[in-house]
Amino acid sequence: METLRTNEPEDTAREMIDLSGLMTERENPASLGIDSKSTREILAIINAEDKKVPFAVEPALDNIAALVDDVVESFRRGGKLVYIGAGTSGRLGVLDASECPPTYGTPPGMVQGLIAGGREALVRSIESAEDREEMGVKDLDGVGFGPGDVLVGITASGQAPYVLGAMRRARELGAVVGAISCNANSGTFALADHRIFLDVGPEVVTGSTRMKSGTAQKLVLNMITTTAMIRLGKVYRNLMIDLRPVNKKLVERSKNLIMRAAECDRATAERAFAESGRKPKIAILMVLLGIGVDEAERLVAANDGHLSKAVDAYRSTGGGA
Repeated sequence: METLRTNEPEDTAREMIDLSGLMTERENPASLGIDSKSTREILAIINAEDKKVPFAVEPALDNIAALVDDVVESFRRGGKLVYIGAGTSGRLGVLDASECPPTYGTPPGMVQGLIAGGREALVRSIESAEDREEMGVKDLDGVGFGPGDVLVGITASGQAPYVLGAMRRARELGAVVGAISCNANSGTFALADHRIFLDVGPEVVTGSTRMKSGTAQKLVLNMITTTAMIRLGKVYRNLMIDLRPVNKKLVERSKNLIMRAAECDRATAERAFAESGRKPKIAILMVLLGIGVDEAERLVAANDGHLSKAVDAYRSTGGGA
């Protein structure tokens, strides 16, 4: 039986965690003897295993969709999405959350990531931090988590006390709780409304869940926020029209997507971009409908942020609201 000891002080009773039944801790027959392979052979084995990941995500799409619908509903009521995890899982949650503001123009608090050990754990492994259930509760309370928010626990093994503590707290508050895990008997599933099981199988290097498990989790996190933002009207056709142009690249991207979406020349796009206050969505609507910034802002607000709905509403009334 495999066991894991926590890194608590010597005078603290140490809990023994049974890892023997976890898929992520099993040896992978496909990589047995990998230490005797050539560099090219090792890469081929890793690549062959990685190819299985998207197919492991596919059976979970219905559960992911149900979670996304609850996330969208929470956003519409002014709630937030919080990811919580330890180690690789925690870093992935923080990464996904941090990319939402520049990509979709969301306020920083709308999607947040919590990791066991805090900011320092993003760049340095603090493995013992995941064993502190009370810190999961404290960190969740620290971001003002409430009953109208959504918590998603991310853990490959499904056993991290830090994550489980936060999930229990979220349930006590009456919030929606989701869980992403790569083990069917994940402890997180007993605490979740939405159970997302990613059956990626054993890792190439036994127990190294930063590999297939981490890749699968990253795919799902991308799906959750991207789909939620599309549902909120932050994408027109397939253009990220609510991006925040905070650097030269994003300013140029903004002007290019205005030209594409509104089918206009560069001079028109640049003028609309400036007049809109550097808001691509508003600029597109101004050019498409030949209206001013105030009318464009009003139309977007009246149609829940959806550009296509705003265009249809304007044209259906012959130019009225």
